[in-house]
Amino acid sequence: MVRAVRGAITVEKNKKDMILDAVKELLSKMLKENGLKHDDIISIWFTMTSDLNAVFPAKAARELGLTDVALMCANEIDVKNSLKKCIRIMISFNTEKNHSGLKHVCLKKAVSLRPDLVKGEIDEKDQYSN
Repeated sequence: MVRAVRGAITVEKNKKDMILDAVKELLSKMLKENGLKHDDIISIWFTMTSDLNAVFPAKAARELGLTDVALMCANEIDVKNSLKKCIRIMISFNTEKNHSGLKHVCLKKAVSLRPDLVKGEIDEKDQYSN
């Protein structure tokens, strides 16, 4: 069966190293939390908000050894009052797990995007408000 998991993380500045470090942190956690192995992965989509453009986020995946996985980068839709400096990842993979066995990951200020997925992990200072 093909399934997908989502993840999101924010960075403080539009800096190459900060973006690459954040992508590696998020991608590693998504893979670990879902028990994904390299051969399970079909493709990975990366999006970043329009205020981030210092580096392609797929570079971080290649640096983690995912050199033969289909990777795609895109801009996130620029919605008024939306969370800024945000990187999102969606991994499509083969698995026998059902949807309830999947773990979506939101880190830093991105926990505000889906508080229902990160119960108990929201820090008051990281809450996003319109």
